Amino acid sequence: MSEVLELKEAQKKDQTITRGKPRWLRVKLPTGEKFKNVRKLVDNYGLHTICESGNCPNMGECWGSGTATFMILGNVCTRSCGFCAVATGRPESVDWDEPERVARSVKLMKVKHCVLTSVDRDDLRDGGSIIWKETVQAVRRMSPGTTMETLIPDFKGEWRNIDRIIEASPEIVSHNIETVRRLTRKVRIQAQYDRSLEVLRYLKEQGLPRTKSGMMLGLGEKEEEVIDSLKDLREAKVDIITLGQYLQPTPQHLPVKEFVSPETFANYKQIGLEMGFRYVESGPLVRSSYHAERHMF
Repeated sequence: MSEVLELKEAQKKDQTITRGKPRWLRVKLPTGEKFKNVRKLVDNYGLHTICESGNCPNMGECWGSGTATFMILGNVCTRSCGFCAVATGRPESVDWDEPERVARSVKLMKVKHCVLTSVDRDDLRDGGSIIWKETVQAVRRMSPGTTMETLIPDFKGEWRNIDRIIEASPEIVSHNIETVRRLTRKVRIQAQYDRSLEVLRYLKEQGLPRTKSGMMLGLGEKEEEVIDSLKDLREAKVDIITLGQYLQPTPQHLPVKEFVSPETFANYKQIGLEMGFRYVESGPLVRSSYHAERHMF
């Protein structure tokens, strides 16, 4: 009888979540004068931020504190990660005017801390690293008081492309492992867990003062797997870690296996701090750029 109960419990845990989101995932509509001013600028000048297109739950808080995230190199990705809403396919040609356009947006929005990210461009020999470098440099020229975080792809582990990011010298360089080792092939089909760790380790070895990574929870990972991944990141000398709840963008994407409780996130935060991470942002609504402006230690 006990074996039957155990089997039923295991099956229950493996089922996809079909009920509504729990109360801790509900967010208030953005308010405040700073947010309204940025909102007006974005609308009037037709500016593009991943904050909007990604429906980030923290947009109001981030814009209110002077932080915004911009996605470069187009909106079509050469990879097909099971969690990501960005379209997969053949990207358009590189827009060499993009660096100046992003820099103008940063200046117009009076962004204090700019987060840059991009699609994967495995179709390009340089992986898009030249545009990456030119965008950081353009923001530096046009808005010298703005600090920057670059959330980069793995560039297939090709160091000469990663070196361009290092040469641009953003204040923070981030690369997300996204999930635990066991689930990587399912969640990040064309990526490799160990390659991501190698990228993070290489960034630190080259003397970058602040490195960062992030994971989504609720994809079916176990607690011990999360802790093992935190250990892996700490061994790679990562300084900052973000942990947030995975939410399914569409029915075609990977299902949510669990809505992780705020208490569990708080426990992971404590574990991470005890491991030696400088900052651990851990909570259901945390995203990669959450509180990014605070990580300038």
